[in-house]
Amino acid sequence: MTSARGTSNYPTRTASGHDRPGSSDQEKEEIWKPMLDNISSGKRLPEKSLLVLGGTPETQREFLESVSTDPNNRRPPDRGRKPPIANQFALGYTYQDVLDTDHEDTLARLSLYLLATPSPSFTPLIKPYLNPRTLPHMLVVILLDWNHPWLWIRQLRDWMRVLRSLILSLDDASKEVLDENIVTLQDKGRNAGGPEGSGNISLDNVKVPLGPGEWDEPLGIPLCVVCQNADKIEGLERERGWKEEQFDFILQYLRSILLKHGASLVYTMPSAPGSLQTLIHSTLGIKSLLKQKQLKHNVTDRDRVLVPPNWDSWAKIRILREGFDVEGVSEKWGIDIQIPRSMKLSTAAESGTAPNDETTPTDYPEEEEEEEEPSATTIYEETIRNPEQDFPLSALHPKQANGIEVDTKEVQAFLAEQSSTLDLLRREDENEEKLKNARTKKDDPMYRTWSDDVSGVVEEHIGPVQFNMGGIQVNADEMVKRLQDREANRTVSPEVPQTPPANTVTPQLDNDKLMSFFSGLIKTGTNSTSNSPRSGA
Repeated sequence: MTSARGTSNYPTRTASGHDRPGSSDQEKEEIWKPMLDNISSGKRLPEKSLLVLGGTPETQREFLESVSTDPNNRRPPDRGRKPPIANQFALGYTYQDVLDTDHEDTLARLSLYLLATPSPSFTPLIKPYLNPRTLPHMLVVILLDWNHPWLWIRQLRDWMRVLRSLILSLDDASKEVLDENIVTLQDKGRNAGGPEGSGNISLDNVKVPLGPGEWDEPLGIPLCVVCQNADKIEGLERERGWKEEQFDFILQYLRSILLKHGASLVYTMPSAPGSLQTLIHSTLGIKSLLKQKQLKHNVTDRDRVLVPPNWDSWAKIRILREGFDVEGVSEKWGIDIQIPRSMKLSTAAESGTAPNDETTPTDYPEEEEEEEEPSATTIYEETIRNPEQDFPLSALHPKQANGIEVDTKEVQAFLAEQSSTLDLLRREDENEEKLKNARTKKDDPMYRTWSDDVSGVVEEHIGPVQFNMGGIQVNADEMVKRLQDREANRTVSPEVPQTPPANTVTPQLDNDKLMSFFSGLIKTGTNSTSNSPRSGA
C-alpha cells in the first residue's frame, strides 16, 4: 500500500546527509544575490561629483565652507567630524554629505576634486574621474577672486582650454554621454511655462528655442563660475577709484562669455554665501524632501549677482548698459578658447591618437604669437587694467609702491589693530599709576608701614622699658634720646678750633660707652621682666 505524500520544494538529503545533485551551491548564490543587491542598492546614496578649478588652497576651503552652509538654517551643517581636505599639492580631494533641511536624512554624497593650476600636465590626473558613470552627475566650478578682477578673462581662457583638451582625450563612450548631457542641459528649464511649480501647466511642454550666442561652445558638463570675495568691490571703488561703468563692464563681459557655454554665474563673500548652495544642488539634481528652494536671478545688486543657467540672453545683457558689443565679445571668445597646438599635441600623445590633419589652422593658435586683431582677452585687459602694470617704478608716488597716496585698510582690520594698541596703552597707564602711588605713600610722613604699626601695638601692650638704677626708676628710651640730643647739640662752634690739643682727651669715647651701656640695659630689660614695674619688682 502506497501512502500519498505531498511533494516538497525543499531539497532533500540522502541517507549519507548530502544534498541531491540538483541543489548546488551555485543555485543558492543565484537566489540570494539578487535579493542582497536590491537591498544594497536601496541604501546606496546618490553620488555627485564637483570639479573645482582655480583659486588657492585658502579660497578653495572658503568655497567648501560656503557650499556646506545653508544661510536659511541656523543649525550646524554637519552632525559629526568634518572630513579632511587635501588640496595642497596637484589634485586635491574631499567629500561632503548633503543633508536634508532637518539635518536628519542624507540626500547625496558629494565628492569634490580640487585643482588650482591650469597646467596641461595635470589633465591626466582628472581624466580617470570622467567616465560614463560620473559624467551625468558632475558639475565644473571655476573660482575667481575679486582681489584680482583684471586676471579673470585670462584665467577663464586657460581653464576652458584645459577642459576642451580633456574632453577631447576621452573615449567614445564618454563622448556619447557628453552629447546626451548637452541635449538635456539645453532643454532644462527652457519651457514656456516658466520655472517648475509656476502653475502654467499648459505651456510646460512648449520649449523655448535657443537665442543668439547661447550654447555655441557646449562642454557637455554643466559649468558654474563663482566670483569670491565680493566684499572687495567697495575697496576697489574707494581705493582704485572704480565707477559703476567698470563693474557693469565686467558683469556684461562675463555673462556674454558664459552664455556660449550655458554656464551660471554667482558672486559670493565669506559672510554671505547667498544662493551658492541652492545653485549647486539644483544643477546637480539634489532636491530636498521637505522644502523646494527656487533660484531667483539677481543682476542689479553688484555684490550679490546670480545668473542661473538657461536664463540669460543678449537682450538682457544689453539692458545693463548701452554700447556694449555682445556680438564682438562672443565671436572673439570663440577664437580665444581654441586649443593651442602644443596642448593639442600633448593631449593626442597621451591618448595615443594622432591629430587630425584636416583641422583648420585656427584650431592651433600659437600661445606667444601676436595676433593682428585684438582678442577677447586683450580687450578686457585694456579696459580693466592691472594697477601693478599701469604705474612704472619711476612714476610711482614715493610713499606707496602702487601709486596710491593713501592706502586705507579694511574696517575690521583697522579696529583690531586699534584694540590691541588701546590694550597696550591701558596696561602702561596702570603700571605708571601703581608706581606713582607707591612713591606717594613712601614720601608721605603720615604713611606707616606694617612693621611700624606692629611695633606700636607691642609698645602700647608692654609699656616703656624701665630699669631700677640705685633705687631710681630710669626710662631707657628717654635716656638714649637725651644722649642723642646731647651729641647733636655738641656741634663745633666757629670759635672752637676743629682740631683739639694733643693733651686734651675728647669726651666722645665716654659718650659712646654710656650709649652702649644703656643700650645693653635696654636689651637686658626687655629680656628680663623682673626689672619692669609691671612685673611687681
